[in-house]
Amino acid sequence: MKAMVQARLDEETQAALERLVRGRGLRPSEAVREGIRLLDKHLTPPARPRLIGIGMFSSGIGDLATNKKYMEGFGAKGLKRGPRK
Repeated sequence: MKAMVQARLDEETQAALERLVRGRGLRPSEAVREGIRLLDKHLTPPARPRLIGIGMFSSGIGDLATNKKYMEGFGAKGLKRGPRK
């Protein structure tokens, strides 16, 4: 899909566009397209990393991740001692 865009540039922005055209050998439309791509890349937040396995099964316990009672004695078998008090 091609779209035409018209924009009014202030003197500073026009000068920057002209520097890009001269210095980089770009056409004005190329400079504008690349500027939009860079701005989008810079302002779009990165995708949040996901942990493998999240949401893969249901324990049926609604507060499993937040209720400390489910962690009582966790890891105690490997340490050969009882739960902390």
